[in-house]
Amino acid sequence: MQELHDAFGRRIDYLRISVTDRCNLRCAYCVPPAGVAWKPRSEILSFEEIEQVVRSAVALGMGKVRLTGGEPLVRSDLPHLVRAIARIPGIKEVSLTTNGMLLERLAMPLAEAGLARVNVSFDTLDPVKFHRLTRFGEIERVWRGIEAAERAGLTPIKLNTVVVRGVNDTELCDLARLTLSQAWHVRFIELMPVGNGGDWGEEFPPLGERYVSVQEMLARLAPLGLAPAAATAGNGPARTFRIPGAPGTVGFISPLGEHFCATCNRLRLTADGRLRPCLLLDREVPVREALRLGADITPLIEQAVALKPSGHGLSASSTAAGAGFPQNRVMCQIGG
Repeated sequence: MQELHDAFGRRIDYLRISVTDRCNLRCAYCVPPAGVAWKPRSEILSFEEIEQVVRSAVALGMGKVRLTGGEPLVRSDLPHLVRAIARIPGIKEVSLTTNGMLLERLAMPLAEAGLARVNVSFDTLDPVKFHRLTRFGEIERVWRGIEAAERAGLTPIKLNTVVVRGVNDTELCDLARLTLSQAWHVRFIELMPVGNGGDWGEEFPPLGERYVSVQEMLARLAPLGLAPAAATAGNGPARTFRIPGAPGTVGFISPLGEHFCATCNRLRLTADGRLRPCLLLDREVPVREALRLGADITPLIEQAVALKPSGHGLSASSTAAGAGFPQNRVMCQIGG
């Protein structure tokens, strides 16, 4: 089987696909308060075009696919895309990241179509704070979605928590303790500087006060006695720990405090058809027009892999100061 490697010897076997730039929430760290201008439908890749990208990627040795957004579940008939991708010879796994608001209804159809597991964005246990942070979210709907995902077998379920000082940084222990009663994997994520450097509104901290490093997170969680644990399926760049006796795990994703670029194995495909070699850099390779002309996009995938940098070059200090931000897109336009 063919393998795809970048200029630094890293095997690239994972494709993250944003199926839409639209979202039914407006999370403060992801979308500006006024929202963003959605791409017209004509600029968004069709399911058939996405499937063609996946087929070309699989032929080069990429076997893992994750569907993202925006919010992927707002895209109509998403189980049809999951089914088409899951049936491609060479696909090892199809997974999905969601805010969970529509998961209660769609968990079973997605599982039946071939989806393997889900990651759910879950930043706070406080319903009032949840609504404020997401601007539209209802925490009870997300809980029901998580329960539906468990019933559908979309496991192991991962809960992704973006940690923001002055918002949810005092909840780390409570969120980690969810793993004591459930076989969930709670993952704390450093705030990433992607289009979120502006004013979030008067109820949120200013730019220089938002970032919480992975080192501080670990210090706050010290009373739980976290011990290193084996990585779980699809763990990606997370460092994994376990509260003694817990069925679930606690992980940390630290793009700034502890760079994980040396093990990066992925490309990203935006909803409007551009391959992005690095989440935190603006460099992109367009594929939409080639797809619509019927051209072979294999060279474009190889070009995107060749453009992968050794690392993003950002630091916690530059982030806190507002320097070095990717400028061209906000997070919901990339897919995380």
